[in-house]
Parts: sequence; C-alpha cells; structure tokens
Amino acid sequence: MPEAPAEPSKNLLRKPSVSQVVVAILLGGLAFAITLQIKQSDTTDYSGVRGDELVELLKSLDSANERLDTQINDLTATRNDLLSSTKRSEEAERQAKERADQLGILAGTSGATGPGVRLLITDPDRAIDAPQLLDAVQELRDAGAEAIVINGVARVVAQTYFLDDDDTIRIGGLEVKRPFTIEAIGDPATMAEAANIRGGLVDRISNRGGTATVLKVEKITITALADVKSPEYARPTS
Repeated sequence: MPEAPAEPSKNLLRKPSVSQVVVAILLGGLAFAITLQIKQSDTTDYSGVRGDELVELLKSLDSANERLDTQINDLTATRNDLLSSTKRSEEAERQAKERADQLGILAGTSGATGPGVRLLITDPDRAIDAPQLLDAVQELRDAGAEAIVINGVARVVAQTYFLDDDDTIRIGGLEVKRPFTIEAIGDPATMAEAANIRGGLVDRISNRGGTATVLKVEKITITALADVKSPEYARPTS
C-alpha cells in the first residue's frame, strides 16, 4: 500500500508578513540594480567612438553609476531598517507573551510549575480555622511564594477569601477538608526557613493543637485555576 504523502509543514504554509514581502522586493530591486550596473559596464562596445565623444560617454557613465550607487545604498539601508524593525517586533511580541504568562500565574488564570515547599497540616482537634489558614498563606507570600494551592483544588490569589462555614472551611467558594496540604512555588530554602523560625508558622499551628511539616520540593505543579471575576465598577485609567 503506497504511503500517504507527508503533511506539509505548518512553517511552509505560513503566510509571509508584509515586512517580509517588502524585504523580498527590496532585495530583488537591489539585485537588479547591481546587475544593471555590471551589464552597463561590460556589454557596451566603444571601439568606434571618437576621443571627445568617449570622454563625454565616460562622464555620462560615471553619473549613471553614481546614481545607481546611491539607489543601491538607499535600498540597502531600507532593507536593513526593515530587517531590524522585524526583529524588534518579534522581540516585543516575545516580551508581551512572557509578561502575559507571568500575569496569568499571578492572577491564577494559568497553571504553574517550579520549585517550592509542601506544607502538611494535621488538625486532630479541628482547631485550625480559616484565619489560621489565611495566616499560613500570608506568611508564605511574605517569604516569596509566587503561586499557592490548597489541597490541590483551591488556587489562592489576591481576591481569594477564607471562610469558616459550620464545621468546614471554604476557600474561594470551595470546601477544603482536613488534613490540609498547602503547596507554594518559590524559593524553597527561604519559605522553609520562614515557616520554621521560632514563633513562626509551624509554632503557631502547634500552639493551636495542630502539627505542621514543611517539605522542600524540587518541582511542584499547580493545575487548579482561580475563579476570577471581571470587575463590575473598576475600569483602567486612560
């Protein structure tokens, strides 16, 4: 059975940009100007021309060559400017995408991965409440946490609220059950040191009858997204 023809590469099917078309036209014009200059110099027969006429012809050729040189230089400069502009546009697009990715992580609208800590909180007496969990999150943020999730389902961002609801805790509207696992992406050493400092997070949870264990992790992957609502009243300043 004959093999199916290979699917054309997406790069081959990509429509060239306007700047690429202009650069191609300029390169063609530049090549034509150079070719014309060479042909004009090499193909003319001056064997039957008188001396004074030859001098005038040479002056005319010199002027034509100067005009061609100027056109070639102008075309070359324009081509270089367009190539430079294309590179600047590509760099600006790359930076914009990188910035959008960063904002997506901070806003909780995109997943995140990286090194960090895993904080395990056991609460046999059910004494750890919503303010205590919020306090743990704030301490991790102060230590440089860039993305936080609780029990793998509740993504914590600036707008996330913590609420005691009867015998459960709600985080951003999601019910979170004991034991609690808080994962935070950031510098593991800094966050672990902040949590374990005397009088810090681990001690405060212990004072409430709970137990907190901080583990440094080389790679944490957060897939939970925050339920971000569009602002009803606030608008960007002009």
